[in-house]
Amino acid sequence: MTSLPAVPLTLEGSSVLHQMMRFRWTAWKTLTPPQQDAALLEASAALGGMQGAAQQTAIYSLIGHKGDLMFLHFRKTFEELNQAEIALSRLRIAEFLEPTTSYLSMVELGLYESTLKLYGSLAERGIEPHSAEWKQEIESQLARQRQAMAQRLWPAIPDHKYICFYPMDRRRGESVNWYQVPMAERQRMMHEHGMVGRRYADDVRQIITGSIGFDDWEWGVDLFAADPLVFKKLIYEMRFDEVSAAYALFGTFYVGVRVADLGAWLKA
Repeated sequence: MTSLPAVPLTLEGSSVLHQMMRFRWTAWKTLTPPQQDAALLEASAALGGMQGAAQQTAIYSLIGHKGDLMFLHFRKTFEELNQAEIALSRLRIAEFLEPTTSYLSMVELGLYESTLKLYGSLAERGIEPHSAEWKQEIESQLARQRQAMAQRLWPAIPDHKYICFYPMDRRRGESVNWYQVPMAERQRMMHEHGMVGRRYADDVRQIITGSIGFDDWEWGVDLFAADPLVFKKLIYEMRFDEVSAAYALFGTFYVGVRVADLGAWLKA
């Protein structure tokens, strides 16, 4: 029997795009009120059509210098994300939106515990890793998991007032390297890490997206809450668990307030 794979199984769902924008206020103010109203009417109609079950877009007013607005898109496929991006760029108001950065990923559920059990069971039965029978057993397990976790794989964008988004990596340095740690140890640390998050489940909604091969970091994290203070408390407590303290690298943090009415935001 060859060595068991080191890669944990994952389930993938919604395709996700974050678009951070700076608003060109000076140029916007050169428009006459009727011109502004026409641009807003067009934008409101287009964005209003992006609120169904199959396609979702939410807008957030960013706090700080990293941008003015963040557009968050959840779609079924990358093609639909691209269509949403193009549709937004064709609006009159897009002339006043200057991209500062973006992030592409898809909802991901890691299955460390299930993977260890399944790999162990297949090994006990003498099924060779990566063989046709192995792949069939894996896909059968994943199919059951996809059905059981459909709501988590295809979530609605939470309607909480505040959002905190940040990308992250697992450390691959000279002294510690996440990708050289045995899977059982990674599973133990991830379990302990997850238990911290569960204690905040009533106050914050967390959506993890995978971005390996899609963007510059390995995962994206979206936190949604009614009170932004919970972001600080949750992330700070998580810094003390082993997986974060030893192996986590964090990118830029973006915090914003949900925009229910773009016109009201522009006139505030």
